[in-house]
Amino acid sequence: MNKNSSIAILGTFDTKGEEHLFIKKCIEKRGVRTLTINVGTKKPVSCTVDIDLFNSLKEKGLLQDWQDRDQMIQAMLKEAGKVVKALHNRGEISGIISAGGGSGTYLCTGIMRVLPLGIPKIMLSTVASRDMTNIVGTKDITIMHSVSDILGINSILGGMLDKAAAAVCAMAQSEWTPAKNRQRIALSFFGFITQAAEQIKASLENKGYEVVTFHANGTGGTAMEELASEGFFEGILDLATHELADRLMDGYCGGIGPHRFEAIKDFHLPRLIVPGGLDCAVLEFDRHSIPEQYKDRKIFFYDFRSAIRLNKKETKTIARQLSKKLNPAGETIKVLIPMKGWSVADSIDGPLYDPAMNNLFIKTFKENLAPAITVKEKNLHINDPSFAKSAADLMDQMIALKK
Repeated sequence: MNKNSSIAILGTFDTKGEEHLFIKKCIEKRGVRTLTINVGTKKPVSCTVDIDLFNSLKEKGLLQDWQDRDQMIQAMLKEAGKVVKALHNRGEISGIISAGGGSGTYLCTGIMRVLPLGIPKIMLSTVASRDMTNIVGTKDITIMHSVSDILGINSILGGMLDKAAAAVCAMAQSEWTPAKNRQRIALSFFGFITQAAEQIKASLENKGYEVVTFHANGTGGTAMEELASEGFFEGILDLATHELADRLMDGYCGGIGPHRFEAIKDFHLPRLIVPGGLDCAVLEFDRHSIPEQYKDRKIFFYDFRSAIRLNKKETKTIARQLSKKLNPAGETIKVLIPMKGWSVADSIDGPLYDPAMNNLFIKTFKENLAPAITVKEKNLHINDPSFAKSAADLMDQMIALKK
């Protein structure tokens, strides 16, 4: 932590001034500097803050009395995001913390999202026990449950605020760095192809790369691409393209953004595509609760989730969708297809084995794929050690050609 930087205390000081000033004292007693930022939209604050965006937006005409509250929130999100990002770019903040209820959590985490990976972001929230999918998203935001409501300092809330302050100070003072800098490759995977991922990771590491893995659960794939757009990787080995199948079927891993698998803007980033898991969609049911519409499908019972084999219509649809997403990236893309199966369940003795359906995908995919994109086929299963070596070798060659 830069000794001249501060922890930003971001909050709605018009309604939660006492609590945020308490956080300020808790941080400063630990010898860390603070910078208070008011993002309240209801009224002027009665306390002193370092940056008062309520007054700033009022003066700029961006907060108007006639505006609905949601419009004021959006104006504050946009303006505060610019301010916080600029503070970080100038090296003035090394962490950020806030406390609030539903609205405060939405507003302040939305502002925190402009900060890059690694900058501590702590939100003490009354709604932490609710679904935080859209609040955390792909960011490294730490949500801490306040347990009691946030209305004045008491023996319970005071302790929670102090612990949150202690946490952000400790996180900002983290000093760990990797032993050496290596070229990084992003690798997507999920449970049905774990063996393939482990083998590919080991092979790439033997070649001197650092491999950063992402769980292809919807959020994982999207986070991988966001980091790629920030320049974190030399290449992407998209082993688990399964998210596309789950998106089509509203499955467990289907929460991908609209730009998943598309070219990374401003980067000619090599990407190796493997149809890992494209044989199936993972849905939330077990052998005792099979939905009527899937009772005639091949099913792989897993845990509280089960995988269904995709039918002809679904298979052709995802083949077209994937080719359409990949085509604009052209020759930066290569495709490697294991011809003996695409998941642990899609093997000769597996419950989802269906070579004819895989061949239908390949035929449809190739028919819709741009000529600049090379497709290679290996007469291996995705979890075969030989396939892992082929994938790692090809990824290495793609990166070498980029230099």
